[in-house]
Amino acid sequence: MHKILKWLTPVLALGVAIFIVFFLISINSISEIQDIEPLTYQSEVIKEKPEKLWLNNFSKTERLGYFYPVNEVYIEVDLDEKITNTIKYKLTASLLDPYQLFCLKEELKQHKLRYYLTKEKNRVELLIFSKNIEKLNSLVRVLKNYRISAQIKPYKEEI
Repeated sequence: MHKILKWLTPVLALGVAIFIVFFLISINSISEIQDIEPLTYQSEVIKEKPEKLWLNNFSKTERLGYFYPVNEVYIEVDLDEKITNTIKYKLTASLLDPYQLFCLKEELKQHKLRYYLTKEKNRVELLIFSKNIEKLNSLVRVLKNYRISAQIKPYKEEI
């Protein structure tokens, strides 16, 4: 068994080498190279014909004196109802450390209030979108537990 394996490996390697040599010779044959003509330089510019698109037909209609019809849309708006503005409130709080800011944000999430936060040096202003003043007053009472002093005032937009 050892004698067969001893001779099988070199015979197999020799067979693969012969296969690779014949494969490379068949790919790079001289007869194919002789049949190829040399490349020539052509300086002619080939002009492509413009494709006829259905959209190009629409641009010609103005010159012909007619236009394609457009669907009309009618919208009825009932303006008898009064449009009321939502009251925006401004909550101003003086924060001493980042933990108080974290507590303030968590309480706002718990109360489900949308807000816009602006932060200056040691002062934080929140623009709160809410109609419920009782909810905001309860928020101020809860913030006192975290030693956060807060004030609520109606917000007037500056134009």
